[in-house]
Amino acid sequence: MKLTKWLLLPLCLLFIGCGIYSFDGASIDYSTTKTVSIANFINEVGQGPPNMAQTFTEGLKDYFQRRTKLEVVNNQGDLQFEGSISDYRVAPQAISSSGSNTRADGTGLMRLSIGVQVVFNNTKKEEESFQRLFTFYADYDPASTTLNAVEDDLVEEIFEALYFDIFQASVAQW
Repeated sequence: MKLTKWLLLPLCLLFIGCGIYSFDGASIDYSTTKTVSIANFINEVGQGPPNMAQTFTEGLKDYFQRRTKLEVVNNQGDLQFEGSISDYRVAPQAISSSGSNTRADGTGLMRLSIGVQVVFNNTKKEEESFQRLFTFYADYDPASTTLNAVEDDLVEEIFEALYFDIFQASVAQW
């Protein structure tokens, strides 16, 4: 059993050291792919926090910097991202009974959904390029809070999930 551990450890270090596999799921060949460029995303829907598009762009850049050895460049990266926030929607998800015949039932749960249209171009492996819509949501209880009070936190939570999905689709191909 101890022999197996001693053989497995060098193999893991070899794969990680070569830059082909990592514990975060990225399968990037760092010998050919060295840079990533992320163009400013645009808020096409005109809703949400005023700096939402800039927050998304900077967050996506930061996500790649934290999880890869790629250098973030302004343009013409080996991996290129561009796109827009194409959906921002608040909709009721559950009805809450008022428990009274004289008072109307209310909304028990509201859902904020955000959709981001992403164009990904892999200049080293064109077959991995794509154009795709990524969406995610977060719920809140309108009986205990308002959208204005929780909007920034919900947007941050949704963006983190979108960064993960975009990362997985582009460099992990999951």
